[in-house]
Order: sequence, then structure tokens, then C-alpha cells
Amino acid sequence: MPMTYDLAIIGGGINGCGIARDAAGRGLSVHLSEMNDLASGTSSWSTKLIHGGLRYLEYYEFRLVREALIERERLWAIAPHIIRPLRFVLPHHKGLRPAWLLRLGLFLYDHIGGRKLLPATTTLDLGSDAAGKPLKPCLFTKGFEYSDCWVDDARLVALNARDAAARGAVIRTRTKVTSATRENGLWQLTTQDMRTGTSETVAARALVNAAGPWVAEVLSGALRSNSKARVRQVQGSHIIVPRIFDHDRAYIFQNADGRIIFAIPYEQEFTLIGTTDQDYHGDPAKVAITQGEIDYLCAAASEYFAKPVLPEQVVWTYSGVRPLYDDGASEAKAATRDYVFEMEAPDGAPPLLSIFGGKITTYRRLAEEALERLEPHLPHAGARKAGWTADEPLPGGNFARGGTEGLARELKATHPFLSERDALRLARAYGHEARTILGQAASRADLGADFGGGLSEAEIRHLISHEWAIEADDVLWRRSKLGLHLNADQKQHVDDFMRKLS
Repeated sequence: MPMTYDLAIIGGGINGCGIARDAAGRGLSVHLSEMNDLASGTSSWSTKLIHGGLRYLEYYEFRLVREALIERERLWAIAPHIIRPLRFVLPHHKGLRPAWLLRLGLFLYDHIGGRKLLPATTTLDLGSDAAGKPLKPCLFTKGFEYSDCWVDDARLVALNARDAAARGAVIRTRTKVTSATRENGLWQLTTQDMRTGTSETVAARALVNAAGPWVAEVLSGALRSNSKARVRQVQGSHIIVPRIFDHDRAYIFQNADGRIIFAIPYEQEFTLIGTTDQDYHGDPAKVAITQGEIDYLCAAASEYFAKPVLPEQVVWTYSGVRPLYDDGASEAKAATRDYVFEMEAPDGAPPLLSIFGGKITTYRRLAEEALERLEPHLPHAGARKAGWTADEPLPGGNFARGGTEGLARELKATHPFLSERDALRLARAYGHEARTILGQAASRADLGADFGGGLSEAEIRHLISHEWAIEADDVLWRRSKLGLHLNADQKQHVDDFMRKLS
């Protein structure tokens, strides 16, 4: 007879893992199924920002922007290792939005979200400030600088899953829900292990469909639902090029088509440029950047940088599908980024809550609201007070804000064989848990095989045993971005090693 859980969740992206963490922390029994790896869909292909979304003010999405801005400092507080402040430079482009409008928008951005710790907006003289040096001389003389935060998005997902599991949740990756039916007052789910083909039955009092780009497919397929809700799949693509500028600030550029793009310092040696917005109609698993998108991003960046960004400079690209709620917006860039819930509980039957849209920045509040919706169907959901996730650090994050540099120095002092670069990477990826990975190692050899880029056997084994890593891509492109720093032979070495362990 299958175990009965309070809550079953379909989807191991940021929304699914965030709900699992919150629910498990409230004392609910939780089962989460993800058909691939954690964060293998939309959640690992974002622009890596914890932000309010400055441009959403133009679409009057004040509630969304305010909520996101409030969450910004909360998330920084609970995960200071994977989230850090970032200053953004917004050059004034004559002929586009006037300077007074930009300043008004930034005034709202500074004040509607209860900003307490992040620095306020300032005005820049780009003729004298270092931020103006990479830009076209004379064309951009005035700008503004404001605050948001950078995040390692895939690690944010993994750490939420880690914390959920530590609180009792069952996390099953490479496990697909093939059917779900209501029987005898419960949801009966059949799951299939995508690696072995074996099936299992799970019972639950409530079900959450957090399948991201596959939310509609799950509704019509495994759940056989007649939901009328529509998903608008919007493709967002990014390019990675060798580092364009030396300072540690990012840029936000206006385009003549009304869109904006970012140019962000990335992985110490690179610059990330994105994103695009275009409707997508294919299989989300097969989304890939088009040549048109590459050309668009290069041209948009080249409007501002003195040295053109050329397609042949691109060293890596990534694309994701945002599963937005179809609100009838005429253009993809105008479609709401707010989250939308659809609840089905006919005649007191066990509830199904489906989630459409959402931003990585608001995932924690989304989880709280999801559990508020489900609370009438889960009488003992209040075992712990709602809102606890706003203060409880994620794994590795229980140290002071901005402490990664200090932690890196500590790691370097206790393990002198580490380079400063590797010590900082470990501190930013794992926080204080980096000490556990390094253990009592007195030399590089004590960490086992060296795969290059600072990646050791000890780190891989940690990711396998603690973070559900199974394949090389899980390590190289989701738990880290070390794939950018390793050559083909080194990547193959990682793949061979992990195949032996699986």
C-alpha cells in the first residue's frame, strides 16, 4: 500500500522546490517528482537576477514589482553565498526614454519596495566614470546607477530542495508522473523512474502542478484535466562572450524596439548578454537560440559598446522557455510575468493547484501563497507559522551578508593549496559548507581526482550525495558553470567518472 503524503508536487524547478521547502518546514509530508534534473528547465536559464524588474513599471505591474523588490533583500539575507548585490548602469540614450522618465522610474524603484540595505540610485557622469569607458565616446555622457542582486539560479533551486529534504521531504529526480487520478478522497499518482523504467504509486491529499513549461502538458496528459487556462511559452536566449569590461558593475541598455538587454559580469572571465523575448511553439526540451537572436543581442550591445560585439565572439549560449500565463498581451515582451494559480477541487475532492508564470525573485512568496490556497484542504498545515522561509538561511548561508570574500580568505588560510580564484568559487557556491567538501585536506591530491577548473573528486562526490547530481551536465552546467572553463577532454573525464559511480 502506498504511503500517503500531505502534498505531492510535480516539477523540480524553483517553484516546486520552494513549495516543497515551505511545506516540509510547516510539518507537512511532501513528495516531489521531477522528470529530469533539478532546475533542468526554465529555472537554470534565467538572466541570473534577483530584481524587481524595472521595465515592468511601464506595464503598470506595480504589485509584482513591489513584491519582487521586497523579496530582493529577504533572499539576499537567507542565501548570501549565492546572491550578491550588483550595481546596474543605465546610460541615457537620446531619442529613447527621456532622462526625467528614467529618473522617475528609478525613484519609484528605490522607494516602493522597502529598500533598507542596498544603495540608492545615483546619477553618473559617463565622461569621467569608469563605467563610461567601454561605451561609445560622446554618445553616452549621462547615466544612472541603481541596485539589484545577482543569483546563481540553479543553485538556488538545489538549495531549496536540500532544505526540503532535510526537513523530511522526499525528492525524486529523473522520475516522471505518468498518471494521477482522484480515488477515495486522495490523489493516486503513478511515477516512473526515467533511468530504470520501474514504477511506483504515491498517494497524496493535495497535488501541485509546478511543471513550468510542461504545466499544460501535465494537465492534459497525466492529470486528464479539462482546464481552460492557457500558457504562453516565451523564449528567452542569452549569449556569453569574453569579458568586455574590467569593472564589476552591470549594464542595462534600452533598445529602439522598446526592449532592454543586460550585459553582466559572468564567471570572472566572461560577459553575459540577454535576454530576448519571442513566442515559442515547440517542445520546451528542444529550445535553442536562433541565429537571429544571436545577431539581435550582438547588435543591441554594439549600439552601446565602443568595441562591437560580434557573433563569432560568442563562446556559449543558452535558451529557456518561460511558461507565462496567457493574458492576451499582443507582444511577448508585454505578457505578464506575474504568477497565476488555478485551483480545482470539485465537490470537495482532493485539490489540484496549477501554477502559471512567476519570476525566480518571487518564488518564496509564491510558495507561501500556494500553501495559503491549499490550507483549507490540509487541516494541520499550520504546524509552523507561515513566513518562516523569510528568515531561515538556506544550506550554507548562515553567515553575514557579503561574507563570501572573508570565507574565501579563511578557506585559503586553512587550505593553502587553493588558489584565490578557487577559494572564492567554493565560498560563493557552497557558503560555509565548502569547509565540509575540503575537510582535512592538506594538499590538492587529498581531494582526489583533479578534473580541471578547480573541480575535484571531493566536490563531485558531495554533489552526488547531497544534491542529486547524476550526470556530467548536472555538475558542469547546473550545480556550477565549470563547463565554460573545462576543455573537451576534461569534460569527458567528468562524464566517465560519473558514469562509473552511477
